[in-house]
Amino acid sequence: MEYIETQSERTELPLVVIPTMFESMYQPIAMSMRILHNVARVRIYKDFNIEPDTIVERCKNADIVVVIGFHVNGKLLEELSSHVRCFVFGGTGVANFIDLNRTRKLGIRVCNTVHYGDETVAEYTFALIFELARGVGAMDRSIREGNWSGLEGTSLKDKTIGLVGFGGIGQTVARIADGFGMHTLVWNSHVNAATARSLRATLVDSIGELMAHSDIVSLHLPLNEETQGIITSTDLDQLKPGSYFINTARAELIKPGALVNRLEQGDIKAAIDVYDTEPLPADDPLRSVPDTILTPHVAWRADDAYRDLSRQIARSIHAFCNGERFNVVE
Repeated sequence: MEYIETQSERTELPLVVIPTMFESMYQPIAMSMRILHNVARVRIYKDFNIEPDTIVERCKNADIVVVIGFHVNGKLLEELSSHVRCFVFGGTGVANFIDLNRTRKLGIRVCNTVHYGDETVAEYTFALIFELARGVGAMDRSIREGNWSGLEGTSLKDKTIGLVGFGGIGQTVARIADGFGMHTLVWNSHVNAATARSLRATLVDSIGELMAHSDIVSLHLPLNEETQGIITSTDLDQLKPGSYFINTARAELIKPGALVNRLEQGDIKAAIDVYDTEPLPADDPLRSVPDTILTPHVAWRADDAYRDLSRQIARSIHAFCNGERFNVVE
């Protein structure tokens, strides 16, 4: 695979390698890397879903590696740690992609990107909710097959949406929900009560309580040691028949198997954008659960999010090369 490298003749500069990316990210990434002129060389590959051995080969002699869409753990980290001094993760939930305990011990800096997709993911959350509530995509497919019967819909006005997590994305979802005349419940272990009040959201004491009193439940927690598996079968059993469950955050927030077991009861609908294994295996039981919408981890993928993410990646690299700090994961 061919690559593009800036300032290739400046071999005295640190080498940044972006070994894989979505092709649609190339333009915003390339534009943002202009701030690294006379600071670092940047080598960019534009293909995606490559093997770990290919990542190792492409990152040979790299000082800084940008991590987009692959995991840095085990053998891969061992291979790269002899020369890589900084990983910049193109996302927020870095703990799911980079072994932070090992990078700390190795003295390798890790940076992430924050709040780049708040609006994008919040908007996508409502795209999923609307598909569950009105079935626009399903009716499009149906009418093309010659069926004019249509589907009955559900109005969002006066419905209660429960948000598990209330950071930038959760708060943006709350603002949108308020515009639709919805009521908002929030569970978050660190939420500020004043922030909740300002968005006309009501705090609840437990995840189970939130699920029991919500028509729609949407997850917006980051994945870390505290939140992994935080949602249990007991919590999901509190979901009311006819309610909707949305996950655009991380699959690992839910205890393994708990969501499938709840969906197989057949009395709720779900829209899922994130999975324990990605791409989703052909034999994954989620593929056969009725009343479930599945999308391929795309909630964050939109033009504005790409631009903001790219700018933050470039700023993290610039700061590292100049002995400064930006978006450093402690």
